[in-house]
Amino acid sequence: MSNLPLDGTPLAASPLTRAVLEIDEYASGLGWDQPARLFALVDTAQLQADEPELAERLGLAGPDADTDPGPDAGRPTTGLTPIEQDELPDGLPLDEFLGTIAWPDAVTGCALTVERLMLPPTAEGSVPTDLDDEQLAAWVARHPERQEVRMTVAVLRDGEREAALRLREKDAATEVLTGSNLVPGLAEALTATFTG
Repeated sequence: MSNLPLDGTPLAASPLTRAVLEIDEYASGLGWDQPARLFALVDTAQLQADEPELAERLGLAGPDADTDPGPDAGRPTTGLTPIEQDELPDGLPLDEFLGTIAWPDAVTGCALTVERLMLPPTAEGSVPTDLDDEQLAAWVARHPERQEVRMTVAVLRDGEREAALRLREKDAATEVLTGSNLVPGLAEALTATFTG
């Protein structure tokens, strides 16, 4: 018998880790070559109490979820619910866009999923230092060791952070790497959306 719940995330995972993995799985279902996606993270129990109709439309469990272990019980009433936001504007750099965000008090955290090209550590020594950002991106795109990665990064107002990385060449839920410091720069940029 498996120790995993129906959605496949570890039982011991924190609510933030579970939310990151849920968003990663959602993004995976959309395929690759997708635009960046922004999510508000809200407390599931608070959402159910404050917005029962919205909670029902989102498929969240009712108040008796903890007593109904059946497959149709829905999501647990504890945890975080990701709510996708409007599309990010075209042509605006991601860091500039994040600088324009202000979240209402009901939002506990936020998450972003974005695809990027990265190089393995063995290739970092060969990166030219005299290139601007656009030239560097073009150089990485031509590099034979480049890897496409989808990064899902989430933060809470209290500073807790989590990330999930999925390589295109190893596109399976069992190959997703998670950790709190995998993408520190993006985590810091997301955290700043709560302090502005």
